[in-house]
Amino acid sequence: MFLNYVIPLFFIINLSQGEKEFVRNYDKRGNLASEGWVQDETKTDFWTFYHPNGTISRKGHYNNGKKCGYWYFYTHNNTLEKEGGYVNDMAHDWWILYNQDGMIKVQYKQGLKDGFALVYHNNRLKKAIRYDANKKTGEWTSYVEFKKDNPDVKF
Repeated sequence: MFLNYVIPLFFIINLSQGEKEFVRNYDKRGNLASEGWVQDETKTDFWTFYHPNGTISRKGHYNNGKKCGYWYFYTHNNTLEKEGGYVNDMAHDWWILYNQDGMIKVQYKQGLKDGFALVYHNNRLKKAIRYDANKKTGEWTSYVEFKKDNPDVKF
């Protein structure tokens, strides 16, 4: 025997302090510029931003108004431009930057290049660059030379 339940298809958003609200922002031409969640007048959770032509420019999460987690960035032609993670509104860990010929994988720490940048051309690793707090400290175009200078590094 089946019981019939009525499930309400609506909910009430109580905008008292602490409640989340979904908002949409428009540019001066009336185009959707961004949409996402706000709590206590601060961006939170998932947000999407748009180019004036309506394609997505970037999307990702906020925590207390600061970018966090993994984000994606797109050109106005809807091509993935870069992707990577944020911690406390600063780029962190590995990021991937795309270009016509390939991509660059870059390590960040607290918003600065810190670690390696691996440059690929036509899906082949062409060079490695080392950064220390945004300062270039080394560059290699030979795997043998790279391993000689960095014996403990494993990718």
